[in-house]
Amino acid sequence: MSYFCNEKIDFEKHNTAVRLLKDAFLRQAHSRIPVVITGSIRNLLSNPAINSTGFSFKDFFTDATAQLICQLEFQHYVRHHWLCDQEMGLPEKGWQLALDFQNSYDQAWFGCPIRFFGSADVPDTQEILKDNPQQLYHWEDLDPFWGRGSFMQRAMDIYLKIKKMCDSGYEFHGLPVAPPVKFPCIATDGLFTIALKLRGAVEIMTDMYENPGYYHDLLDYITRNLIARIKAHREWWWQHDSACTANPNHRGAFGYADDAIAMLSPAQFKEFVLPYMKRLFDAFYDGSGCDIHLCGDATHHFKFLADEFNVKSFDTGFPVNHGALRRELGPSIQINGGSPVMLLKDGSPKQIAAETKRICESGVMSGKRFILIAANNLAPCTPIENISAFYQAGKKYGKYE
Repeated sequence: MSYFCNEKIDFEKHNTAVRLLKDAFLRQAHSRIPVVITGSIRNLLSNPAINSTGFSFKDFFTDATAQLICQLEFQHYVRHHWLCDQEMGLPEKGWQLALDFQNSYDQAWFGCPIRFFGSADVPDTQEILKDNPQQLYHWEDLDPFWGRGSFMQRAMDIYLKIKKMCDSGYEFHGLPVAPPVKFPCIATDGLFTIALKLRGAVEIMTDMYENPGYYHDLLDYITRNLIARIKAHREWWWQHDSACTANPNHRGAFGYADDAIAMLSPAQFKEFVLPYMKRLFDAFYDGSGCDIHLCGDATHHFKFLADEFNVKSFDTGFPVNHGALRRELGPSIQINGGSPVMLLKDGSPKQIAAETKRICESGVMSGKRFILIAANNLAPCTPIENISAFYQAGKKYGKYE
């Protein structure tokens, strides 16, 4: 097994086919399903076979040069070795950087310290309300841009240093590199997920029943500060990015994620999360259609969410019963889903092809609103042979009559 693609690819021909497929998908005129592979920076930093940068996750989170070099190396690697329905080869207009703090930015902005482990291990945050929950009642509302603690100061320092390097004419493989244009705090990983990361998983679930007053005080605090933060960070972005077209009233289409709600029953979700989610949506959503990302098996919430918030697409993790989900949601809602990531990593190409065939024949393709994905975030050290098997199987079994 290898992590490098030895197949000679005609990038121009591939990219033309991808553009035509994407255009056809939007018009529901496509003859096969799109097959998309995505993965975070951990695919570089957690795989010593391809990480030639010498940087660790701690470097990536704290050093501007590490962010810049690792992102560029990873983009170049993906564009030359992950064969799927995405643009490959060198980018025509140059490289675009982002500020990447993985899934730590939400709670870090609220003041949770970031903890570093092994050099190849994704950092996590410490729950600041776990041992002293009453701190909540001593907290004032946060500065809507800077939050609590030093996280945003460090993020701003990294941003300014990267911008200085890019503005000075930094190039990668002969192409210009554009700096980040926004901070990740314009979005969120979800209200309940933030509560869990501030308070602790066991503690927040216990609070819901043993101390519901405290639970609702915490969710109220999170919700009002999150709304203020997203507005402040959006406005900073709009002021600093001349290419950004903004709606000054903040309302429009909306995207949301909240993976932790997979642990809740529908009744628990409606009682403990829905009122706060509605407040968030009321601040930003115009009802025109939203996209929701939910990893794990959160499908017991999908139909209610689809009806309540006019969901246009669901980004799923695993395990998911794709056929049952399609029958429940109907033909018009887009479903992004696929094989478990560990099957892609550790299975044989034959097993991956069989699972892809099973998914495609489950009924999920009905309505032509299905995209085959590698469960949102490819596992580090997934062999190229398995990625190719996934792609070829998707093209073979994902055809429409």
